[in-house]
Amino acid sequence: MERRKRRWYRLDSRGISNLVVVCSGILLYLGLTHLTQVKAVIDGFLNVLFPFIAGFIIAYLLNSPANFFEKQVYKGRKKARILAIVTVFAITLIIIVILLNLILPQVGDSLFRLLSNVSYYLKNLDDMVQQLFQKLDQKNDVIVELVQAYKDLMRKVAEQLTAAIPDLFNFGVAVGNGVVTAITAVISSVYMLAGKERLTRHLKKLLYAIFPARGVSHILRIGSKANQIFVGFIYGKLLDSAIIGLLCFLLSTLIRIPYAILISVIIGVTNVIPFFGPIIGAVPCLMILFIVDPWAALRFGVLIIVLQQFDGNILGPKILGDSTGLSAIWVLVAIVVGGGLFGFPGMLLGVPTFAVLYSLMREWTDQRLARKGINADGEPVNGRELPDDTAT
Repeated sequence: MERRKRRWYRLDSRGISNLVVVCSGILLYLGLTHLTQVKAVIDGFLNVLFPFIAGFIIAYLLNSPANFFEKQVYKGRKKARILAIVTVFAITLIIIVILLNLILPQVGDSLFRLLSNVSYYLKNLDDMVQQLFQKLDQKNDVIVELVQAYKDLMRKVAEQLTAAIPDLFNFGVAVGNGVVTAITAVISSVYMLAGKERLTRHLKKLLYAIFPARGVSHILRIGSKANQIFVGFIYGKLLDSAIIGLLCFLLSTLIRIPYAILISVIIGVTNVIPFFGPIIGAVPCLMILFIVDPWAALRFGVLIIVLQQFDGNILGPKILGDSTGLSAIWVLVAIVVGGGLFGFPGMLLGVPTFAVLYSLMREWTDQRLARKGINADGEPVNGRELPDDTAT
């Protein structure tokens, strides 16, 4: 009798699977019905881990340069990795200092002068419109209303930006309070770069302990491919955007476009976004230039078209190549979906993420077709007839 009772309490693999499914369903139901509380818990958890997440991002971005210095510049030397890490961080610090000293003060000065003179620019715009109507000897009410609506919009934007200036000081205080977080992130990134093999080995051991060996090999292969796509895309896009921003500044200065440094920074930053980047950056720049100098806005519009064509047809393909393997339509889908779900980070990382998923789907499809005797083009191999389940 005691043996039968003991057997009744035992669970076989099927019973464990059913129990896991039931518990997962209950947790999913509780999570959906208490979504606000779950989101608050996740946000709090991420806030605690934020220094280490930021440290991982820093280490990931600096890993390739560190590998280059370790294996090419300091090859064969003692403490080659430490020297490589110190060199990479020193170069990064120099670049940041240069940007802070050369670009940001000019951007701030341009923004301040723009906000200070916005009333003067709007008055000039109104005078120009009135002179245009006098020359044409007619007055279109629709155009007048559009110009007035645009002036009101720009005036409200200027008022909002002016009112937000005190918040910049609060932002500075917040940045000062986040110094400890930044230091923690940098220190953690240094440890990650110095001990990346150990961290990778521990992660592999954990994966092999949890999942079957065959599944772990598949996961590691996917991770390697994803890393290759992400690294190539991110570094290529950063270089491409820096070149476009520099070209925009040089050409804007050459054709005498006002606030060249401010506009070039906007164009360079937004150019990181594939496909829509130049459009997103050009719209606010055109709005700014239109109230400052409409003819400069026209020249800038032509300049942006030229830069976009140069970037899309020459520079971008030369730098990025076929790093993602996606056609134009799938790039568009990845940007729209990623931006709709995750905003700016989604627009930036949506393309390489979708490229990884697309590559996995294509690989799975090719394997399925190969089992049925069909090649990647959907044609039977060596003249074989299509199976009944795939015949059209």
